[in-house]
Amino acid sequence: MRRVSIYELDPGMVVAQAIFNSEGRVLLHAGVQLNENYIHGLQKAGIVSVYIRDELFDESDAVNDIISEKIRLKAIKTLKQSFVLMEKQHQLNLHAVKNIVDEIIDEIMQNPNILVNLSDIRSFDDYTYAHSVNVGVLSIMSGINLNYKQSQLKELGIGALLHDIGKIKIDKNILNKPDDLSREEFNEVKRHAKAGFDILRQHSELSLLSAHIAFQHHERWDGQGYPRQLAGEGIHEYARIVAVADVYDALVADRPYRPAYSITQAISILKRMTGLFLDPQCVKAFLYNIAVYPLGSLLELNTGELGTVVDINRKTPAQPVVKVLYDRNWRMIDPYELDLSKISSLQVKSVLSEGQIKKLKML
Repeated sequence: MRRVSIYELDPGMVVAQAIFNSEGRVLLHAGVQLNENYIHGLQKAGIVSVYIRDELFDESDAVNDIISEKIRLKAIKTLKQSFVLMEKQHQLNLHAVKNIVDEIIDEIMQNPNILVNLSDIRSFDDYTYAHSVNVGVLSIMSGINLNYKQSQLKELGIGALLHDIGKIKIDKNILNKPDDLSREEFNEVKRHAKAGFDILRQHSELSLLSAHIAFQHHERWDGQGYPRQLAGEGIHEYARIVAVADVYDALVADRPYRPAYSITQAISILKRMTGLFLDPQCVKAFLYNIAVYPLGSLLELNTGELGTVVDINRKTPAQPVVKVLYDRNWRMIDPYELDLSKISSLQVKSVLSEGQIKKLKML
């Protein structure tokens, strides 16, 4: 399967992954054949990209997510209810948040060898909740790689899920503005870090370290962040971990003002930010979990051949196992597999764009 922009969908394409809203309601089931009405409905719902099936890819190779669909939807719904409860009644259901963090940790521990291959599809209206769940999952995975104890993973996970709770204090028109923010508007958005800390520190049953994640996740390694311009190890490690996950997930998500970056683009940006915005050790721990070329990616090798990624090498994620489908002249051949980690002369030249894939089908 492959991820396709809503503006490049054609009637007849088949949905590969079910699309949900934050209430857990299915907008479209996997296996549904798209038509003009469905595509228009997805646009109205704020969905900007969809995973579709493709005859170029072997659909028997299912792509597993880090956590189950059931737990992801439960986590998103729990967070949405928690944010709304805090906004309207000034109460926080920490019991529900702690329970869902426990379930997320359990699922990740049961699947220690799975790399992040998918970016979830979310509507703009549900962005904050889906983003917070992703940041929680990715942060916990980094904590595991840093050999955190169970108690530390729980503190980290709770703080990561609630890192943006201060946004309930920010004008929704500013948060959802599709254009560039003015200086005044950006200063208003920056208030969410201190606001989140103020909310969380009022709950004695919540670790103060978890609360500091909300306070510090926009501080920068070089001291140029906000709200207190902390630098280096003066920023708590939990917040430094969440900062990496926060940036990455924002990059791979569709936003009102830009389409999602690809995973390879997002990794490149993270590496450029390392040592300036982000703690190098936390970036290293984070990238250990990310498939550079996700399963199903269509790649061009340095030989000119084209193939799809069918397996990931944990130790060398930039050198996947590729099923070669086309020769250097882009003519279809009998497929065969190449493990790039075992052939030093073979390298990935590029990931094919949607335009290139459509051109390939016309040959």
